[in-house]
Amino acid sequence: MKKNLFIISSIILLLAFLYPLFEMLIPVQSGGGNIEIEIPKGATFRQAADILYNEKLIRDKKIFILLGRLTGSDRKIRAGFYSIWKSMSPLDIFRIIKKGRIVVYEVKILEGDSVLEIADAFEKAGVSTKKDFLELSKDPDILYSYDIESPSMEGYLFPDTYLIPKGIDEEEAVGIMIDKMREKYSGKLLSRTKELGMTENQVLTLASIIEKEAVADEERPLISAVYHNRLKKKMPLQADPTSIYGIKSSKERITLNDLKRKTPYNTYTIKGLPPGPIASPSLRSIIAALYPADVPYIFFAASNDRTHQFSSTISEHLEAVKLLRERNFNKKNTKEGSDANGPT
Repeated sequence: MKKNLFIISSIILLLAFLYPLFEMLIPVQSGGGNIEIEIPKGATFRQAADILYNEKLIRDKKIFILLGRLTGSDRKIRAGFYSIWKSMSPLDIFRIIKKGRIVVYEVKILEGDSVLEIADAFEKAGVSTKKDFLELSKDPDILYSYDIESPSMEGYLFPDTYLIPKGIDEEEAVGIMIDKMREKYSGKLLSRTKELGMTENQVLTLASIIEKEAVADEERPLISAVYHNRLKKKMPLQADPTSIYGIKSSKERITLNDLKRKTPYNTYTIKGLPPGPIASPSLRSIIAALYPADVPYIFFAASNDRTHQFSSTISEHLEAVKLLRERNFNKKNTKEGSDANGPT
């Protein structure tokens, strides 16, 4: 009798041990195919288990929840969309949920990209439509909530590669980029901003112009110095990229007609800085805007390789322009207007 009880007890224990293994290691579905499930914001681990059960991806919710408790995974679960193969075992699915491997879109923002180019990147990634993104970038309530004193988010979206979770609210997505900018533009840089008597918007605006003008990193502080010196002398900045902002792509050639066009951003027709940035500046350009080189330059002329010849007087500048134009002409690469010459 005792022997029989021992055998029965052993079988029960063995089954109790094997059952969870069976439940977690054997896929519920035998067919292939992929399915996306959404774990909504604020969902508990138990609610996640319910979703998986309803999608026929796990058999026993209690075993799944128990494993979550034993590993501490039930304390926090990442919301988002999860891509799961139907032939995965519940244990494989548990690992995906535990590690928070949600579906994300890669959005790459380059240094010097404008809001138009960022909107294109968001649309191509499937995060937002271009139209919706552009409307969002100018929403006064959102600008106010992020303390942006500019007509749009232009310049406040830090250039970087972002992994944007699928299903994320558009405002939350741009918030990540704004937060990234302010994470970089902080501490000593903010102290330096106050020391110069400038605002965040003014620094980002100047940095965005430097970003569009500079190619060689070593020239950023020199270009910054030219614009700082012009601001002090109350001279027009005459920054070519500002003349086409909001009119046409920065990849297109700048003409004499562009320089004459009256817009709120064209520094050939307005005094001082534009009302806001014209692109997303890199950290290097932000630093250059805050720490201009200690030089007397107020002119620069661009060579064919987009490096520059800097000058302190108009006579030096005109001579530099003449030499550079001759050199460019010889290479059959002259450009119309002063877009090859910088401030004049």
